[in-house]
Amino acid sequence: MKLSVIVPAFNEEKLITSCLVSIRAATAACEREGLEVEIIVVDNASSDDTARLAARRGARVVREPVRQIARARNAGAAVARGDWLLFVDADSWPSRALMREVFACMHDARIVGGGSTVRVRDVPLALTLVGVSWNALSRLCRWAAGSFIFCRATAFNAIGGFDVEFFAAEEIDFSRRLKRWARSRGQRFVILHRHPLLTSERRATLYSQRELFVSFWRMLRHPRRFFRDPRLCHPWYDGRR
Repeated sequence: MKLSVIVPAFNEEKLITSCLVSIRAATAACEREGLEVEIIVVDNASSDDTARLAARRGARVVREPVRQIARARNAGAAVARGDWLLFVDADSWPSRALMREVFACMHDARIVGGGSTVRVRDVPLALTLVGVSWNALSRLCRWAAGSFIFCRATAFNAIGGFDVEFFAAEEIDFSRRLKRWARSRGQRFVILHRHPLLTSERRATLYSQRELFVSFWRMLRHPRRFFRDPRLCHPWYDGRR
């Protein structure tokens, strides 16, 4: 069985090395039990050393020139050779325990894919509550966080991958479509929660609470437009690192 780990990356020279090291460490035990792992980094129009650093760590580097998370993930999936795909954001660090859970899911014929709850590193209490709320919603609705999504390659191809109409929240749309596809075949889409994914606090430190509130307010007022217009969902696309 082969797993393709796909890491979309835009100007991630500060974090890409630690991300790839953590993925290698997390998958090592599974590889000893027969899992074959390839790591693909999708350089999404970076202007820094992301691609060089990723290649130095043994990742296969492909390039997606259009700045969009959905396109970057799809570009990685297009060249992946795995039976399963795992999408991990470059500012996240999966643990061995989490990867063991994914490995178990890969051997369960009833499971088509899933995600994980998240733990954000070093954030103020107010934003910790946001994280707790997201995790509860994720488990209730079975929506995967974009920072960690896994699925069978056949399922990914069957639903057409990530919808490039979305510049944000593409993972929620993807989760919904994959759940429907799974249900029609008597399978499940799961959210793992015993070993949350560790992810960075970057957005909380790079943006003021006022900026985050304004983005949230725009999202509430114009949800359809917000997720489809990169000018509105600027915390994902303005390039701050």
